[in-house]
Amino acid sequence: MTLTDASTAQAAGPAPDGEPPVTVVVVDDEELTRAGLRTLLDARPGIDVVGEAADGTEVLPLVTRLRPDVVLMDVRMPRLNGIEATRRLRAELSDPPKVVVITTFENDEYVWEALLAGAAGFIRKRAPSAEIAQAIRLVAGGDTLLFPDTLRRLAGRHFTAAPAWPGRADHRAAALTNRERETLRLMARGLSNQQISGRLTVSLETVKTHVGNVLAKLNANNRTHAVVVAYETGVLVPGEVTADDGPARPHPAGRNPSVSNAR
Repeated sequence: MTLTDASTAQAAGPAPDGEPPVTVVVVDDEELTRAGLRTLLDARPGIDVVGEAADGTEVLPLVTRLRPDVVLMDVRMPRLNGIEATRRLRAELSDPPKVVVITTFENDEYVWEALLAGAAGFIRKRAPSAEIAQAIRLVAGGDTLLFPDTLRRLAGRHFTAAPAWPGRADHRAAALTNRERETLRLMARGLSNQQISGRLTVSLETVKTHVGNVLAKLNANNRTHAVVVAYETGVLVPGEVTADDGPARPHPAGRNPSVSNAR
């Protein structure tokens, strides 16, 4: 078993705002990749890489012991992939860490499955270290990495390859009210709660209530997960959802996705 933990990790400096550093476990079957990510992230203020794992089988015991804020998870691993490792974290822990998938290709089918399993978002392995660090900070703070166009393309590919469209009659979809479906559609277009409030001409608190209901009824632990489940269950159809042309908060990956508070 190839693991390292806080006993061998470089001490991280405090976050720029004086908050405790975000603790991270890096999971990748390539030793050089893990070493590179550790070195790059430990050099970033406010991030502390407290552990590494070389396979998905090692993730649950390591996370149980170290309790990191975020797991930076590769999806392609030989014994247990990152998809199943993410599922195990959600199933076994009452308060699992946020999972950010790190991938070579954003259109990889594995990314879709990892998001469906509950990952908070994804980022490319070749992204600059500043972007990876910012993504980690965002999800640790309760935000979600949402790439509307990429999710729509992934959904389109997924259902084109699976004509039966599994999960179409899911009871979770039937539980949504019309207003919750409308809110979910705007979430999928990348709108923040404030923007949804303006579109629906309702209060911000009402939007937060709708978003919370959507997450609860779809059994989703973040906005990205909710959107993926919505495609999977037929609440959303890939060809009918496009990214919104309104203003969006900047995102480190540079592809203008929305980054929105979960509630």
